[in-house]
Amino acid sequence: MSKTTVLTGITTTGTPHLGNYVGAIRPAIEASRDRTLTPYFFLADFHALIKCHEPDRVAESRREIAATWLALGLDTENAVFYRQSDVPEIPELTWLLTCVTAKGLMNRAHAYKASVQDNLDAGDRDPDAGITMGLYSYPILMAADILLFNANKVPVGRDQIQHIEMARDIGQRFNHIFGGDFFTLPEAVVDDRVAVLNGLDGRKMSKSYNNTIPLFEPEKKFRKLVNKIKTNSLEPGEPKETEGCTLFQIYSAFASAEESEQMRQRYAEGIGWGEMKKELFEYLNAQLSQPREEYQRLMADPGYVEGVLQEGAERARSYATPFLEKLKAAAGLGRFV
Repeated sequence: MSKTTVLTGITTTGTPHLGNYVGAIRPAIEASRDRTLTPYFFLADFHALIKCHEPDRVAESRREIAATWLALGLDTENAVFYRQSDVPEIPELTWLLTCVTAKGLMNRAHAYKASVQDNLDAGDRDPDAGITMGLYSYPILMAADILLFNANKVPVGRDQIQHIEMARDIGQRFNHIFGGDFFTLPEAVVDDRVAVLNGLDGRKMSKSYNNTIPLFEPEKKFRKLVNKIKTNSLEPGEPKETEGCTLFQIYSAFASAEESEQMRQRYAEGIGWGEMKKELFEYLNAQLSQPREEYQRLMADPGYVEGVLQEGAERARSYATPFLEKLKAAAGLGRFV
């Protein structure tokens, strides 16, 4: 039975936080252990350059993300784990795809349209002010990431569905022009059961809001961040609603259904906010303390992490190199003999 290929990229511009873990990392770790799948997970460091021109930040983020995924138990025997920038076939395919992609398709990309609208709202005479070709054409790079490995399924948030549809359009266009079924057309996988966590201020946990709780902060700082989570002014003993409560939301994302129900009852009985923050910290810390130790060990051993990524890149290229040669030949760029 042929395996299903699943592909996920992780942009390397920040430090992994609790929201990243629940929304993307935990499902990916589970997928990496599924022998019915061929999972590809990569550090999307070319994508990082679209919005971040701080070399130290990108470099540190690459190390932190790689160490985080490995510390949490990514199965690199089954999953192919690599850096985007270590697979030169990706930018090469990007150019082949760029040459068959309609400009009008890129004009409709949500990120580009939002940037243009921001300029118009600000009264800028040039609607394209500050917009780079990286931002404009990055859906083509994303298409290359996906199509190069003929991914069947791509887990994404709802805001990324358009990019998967674009990858399908671009793949179909290449197939049509050069007369073959070269590319598998990917399907977006949106799991509405995956929690989207709120951050310290009650808004969605995001580095752009500076309201995150990094996954592997040292214990003392981790406790301080949990204590900073915004709550209302209800006193201990007063019944409290779990709906809209960040503390309960984060707890439930890590706890079993039975534990969550027990905590819901304690809310109804009026658990104090200080006590709830203590409970949350202790519960999370118990789950994260061992991976945190492994993360610190990996951060202190960059040579080991580098070796894992290089091995992943070799596995990725063992598929990508011959496939790209086939694509180039179809486009008239094959070898003479």
